Amino acid sequence: MRVLMLSWEYPPHTVGGLGKHVAELVPGLTRRGIAISLITPLLRSGAEREMINPSTHIFRVVPPMMDEYDFLTFALETNQTLERATQRLIDEFGHFDLIHNHDWLTAPTAIALKHQLKIPLITTIHATEHGRNQGYLHSRQSRQIHEIEQSLMHEAWRVIVCSAFMKNQLAMHFYTPPDRVDVTPNGVHIQPGPFYSSEERYAFRRRFADPHDHIALYVGRIVYEKGLHTLVDAWPQILKHVRARLVIAGAGAQLNELKAHIKALGLKEWITFTGFIPDEDRDRLYRVADVAVFPSLYEPFGIVALEAFAAECPVVASNTGGLTEVIRPHETGIAVEPGNVDSLVWGILHTLQNPEWSRARATNALHEVSAHYIWDRVARETLSVYNRVYQEWLASGWGKEIVMRTETHP
Repeated sequence: MRVLMLSWEYPPHTVGGLGKHVAELVPGLTRRGIAISLITPLLRSGAEREMINPSTHIFRVVPPMMDEYDFLTFALETNQTLERATQRLIDEFGHFDLIHNHDWLTAPTAIALKHQLKIPLITTIHATEHGRNQGYLHSRQSRQIHEIEQSLMHEAWRVIVCSAFMKNQLAMHFYTPPDRVDVTPNGVHIQPGPFYSSEERYAFRRRFADPHDHIALYVGRIVYEKGLHTLVDAWPQILKHVRARLVIAGAGAQLNELKAHIKALGLKEWITFTGFIPDEDRDRLYRVADVAVFPSLYEPFGIVALEAFAAECPVVASNTGGLTEVIRPHETGIAVEPGNVDSLVWGILHTLQNPEWSRARATNALHEVSAHYIWDRVARETLSVYNRVYQEWLASGWGKEIVMRTETHP
């Protein structure tokens, strides 16, 4: 089976969970015999053509040069470039059996190609504009993105989401029939310990905190829906009880605003920003941190929680969205109320002041991800969706037309 995959993110351009998901899904599908041509805009470094193996290729398309633009305009113009590039790809490599699109950013190209090629479109929805904006579509841009998502829901043969929460969101905001939606939770890799010796671990930890200070770690995008303002507001109360340094790893639109807020609260010496970090340093941070904190207001899944689980780092996270399906309160982590400073303070202090309980939860969490949250399962379940859709397509008018045309003109 030959699959045309469309994604706005692919390494080295990885912003959030979407990019991570696609990067892990592609090799998993390839190992199962699926030939993939992945189309993505060239938004960072990377070769325009990259061959993963003889059957799987990555095509990074140079986006259009624009002097002035908003992000939505840039995305729509880039989609036109992606569509033209895909046309050339089809001329070079031949037909595809189906299209797999990820989120709204490449939806216009996916929808256009579905009708041109008369092959089925599957889409994975990683998040929605409605959710990112806490249920409000205030701006014209947000409303337009929502309309693109709505069109994508209508055009997709089947929809894949990472949580039951997201399945309910699609039914609520797009009236997507539940029987057209497949829930496939994300996965994580269980990595060996990243330190060769206790001395190496100690030296790495000293980069972020004194030996007797606790370390609390946040990893992810610095945007409003991740709830970092709640975490910062909690820190003065945390410091009344323990010496704890907060390490924030990631980048995003709210960075400058958050730094200004930290300065106003007099917390600058207690909070460290690392910027974007490679996976190796992220894993090391999880291993030296006393608690990983994810105070999201909106979270379709929360793959960062799985990464913390895999490193046996105790987790405190908001009881919201997909996180409620990942964390079993008091068994694999501590769940707190989203946007509630007092609840977050309690969860962090409970974790830091009760290390034996925290270690027990972290051990339970490692067993949980080892048993249920592996990328091999994600690839297997995605392939099952491919096979189901392809068989349905063969029985459809489009499928019969293409098969007849192929038999007539082999």
